[in-house]
Amino acid sequence: MDLSSVLIVGGGAGGLELACKLGRKFGPDRITLVDSKMYHIWKPSLHEVAAGTLDIHQEGLSYPMLAHNNGFNFVLGAMEGLDAAGKMVAIAAVLDDTGDEVLPKRLLQFGTLVISVGSQSNYFGVKGAQEFTISLDGPQQAENFRLKMLKQLATLDLRKKDDPTASLDIVIIGAGATGVELAAELREASHVHSRYGFSRINASEDVTITILEGAPSILPVLPESVSGAALRLLEQRFIKVVNNCRVIEISPKQVLDASGNQYKADLCVWAAGIKAPAWLAELGLPVNKNNQLEVQGDLRVKGHADIFSLGDCAACMQADGSMVPPRAQSAHQQADYIYKAMLNHERGKVSLDKPYLYRDHGSLVSLGSRSSVGSLMGGLFKASSMFVEGFFARTMYASLHLMHHYAVLGGMKTVLLAVARFLLKRATPLVKLH
Repeated sequence: MDLSSVLIVGGGAGGLELACKLGRKFGPDRITLVDSKMYHIWKPSLHEVAAGTLDIHQEGLSYPMLAHNNGFNFVLGAMEGLDAAGKMVAIAAVLDDTGDEVLPKRLLQFGTLVISVGSQSNYFGVKGAQEFTISLDGPQQAENFRLKMLKQLATLDLRKKDDPTASLDIVIIGAGATGVELAAELREASHVHSRYGFSRINASEDVTITILEGAPSILPVLPESVSGAALRLLEQRFIKVVNNCRVIEISPKQVLDASGNQYKADLCVWAAGIKAPAWLAELGLPVNKNNQLEVQGDLRVKGHADIFSLGDCAACMQADGSMVPPRAQSAHQQADYIYKAMLNHERGKVSLDKPYLYRDHGSLVSLGSRSSVGSLMGGLFKASSMFVEGFFARTMYASLHLMHHYAVLGGMKTVLLAVARFLLKRATPLVKLH
């Protein structure tokens, strides 16, 4: 392992936390973070951006600011090539909105490379899915959905004057955490929008939200107690859930399933699965069928001692044959593991002798600003898991975001930011209206 220059590609939850920790330890001459965007958004909050309950321009953390505060170097651009033998990474040119070049193509030398570029939607070959749905792969997609929804609500409010039966129909394909959280957030936001000028709209009746899930239940990877509680809360919010539904075709205004059922869709969100970016398969590194980089137990890419991978883009198999799930807590744990391995190497100690082991601390699902459900696991509880709901679950859910901010901002700045946002919400609309 060559730690003279560590290059981290991808500033998501894991990549950014690793860059901050290493930067504070080794400084900008040795640690560099590369990302195609200028600011960082915690991905689990994208459903709030899409609903308009979180302002992307207030939530985003500037990478140059984080680099300055944490002692690493930041390079703007997208990775587009790799010379593993020569230890060089190709960075694409950066263009502005008009197509003019801001930064040229560059080559960056590395001693150790960490690839943490996250994931994107997997459409599974469904006809029309890529063309006629919106996915929450990143902040820009979430913001695009918000703007489209705002236009649709304005149009609906005008139509209601002449047609009392008019409605806005939103279909969400996939009832994992993203789909369920988005549905609940959209319902809450639709009620708020109706108070901010869209007075003809009855949110519960005129904005229909339907979730289509291929599995027998929503949140299929979580305990039955969690999925059952979430379903109950969704139904209380007049959100329709259709299980055992296999979508086969999507058109501009309609979704068709394998049973011949048709669902009207003015807006359609794809939240039915993820895969790693396709360009990873072109780097000459081992990948699986979902384009994820195949890594060993120590998170090194197979066959490459100086290349690591973590997060959603890494296919990490545990000793029992299971795969590490694509969750924020996985990326956080993997970043910690790699940091400790590098620290041991720097001190002349043997790298960690035990492979990375994923520890499931439970899962929490947000169902609006006042409610969450989930299961907590670990040493705090005598049982293997504990079901949580309501205010306590919501508090725990909010703490996850604060813990991430603490890792990249430090304690004092996290407290100040939390207080500032609390006060700002009392002086601004509950949803973003522009």
